[in-house]
Amino acid sequence: MDAFQAALIHKDKAAYMDLFFSDKPADIGWQFVSEDVRLATIRKTKPDAIKARQLPSNTFVALIDEVVATTEPRAEEFSNVKIDTDGDVASVSFDYRFLANGATTNWGREMWQLVRTERGWKIFSVVYSIHDRLSNAGD
Repeated sequence: MDAFQAALIHKDKAAYMDLFFSDKPADIGWQFVSEDVRLATIRKTKPDAIKARQLPSNTFVALIDEVVATTEPRAEEFSNVKIDTDGDVASVSFDYRFLANGATTNWGREMWQLVRTERGWKIFSVVYSIHDRLSNAGD
């Protein structure tokens, strides 16, 4: 988790990519789920919006490419970390905050599935909920 955070902060694509089981987006599960108020706000302009739309442009590679491409700082903070493992497979869950230029852009709960390989622990899938400014639009 520290290596993930450091790769984002230092815009280190090679280190980030090495955290994953494969470098191919099709091999790594990467899925967000919009929380209900956010979804309702989105549906005001996009009535066909769904909670868990799979977007080809939303991949682990796209995240690091966006981070590297911008001159602004990017970071992700973790809290309430829970790890479950038998030594060969693991699940990690935590609360996250994603920051752009020091400001929180989105937050929620994130879960990783990992496998222990000959090259160490590798992320096999990531799922996360999204809360953002749209989540407060119903207030």
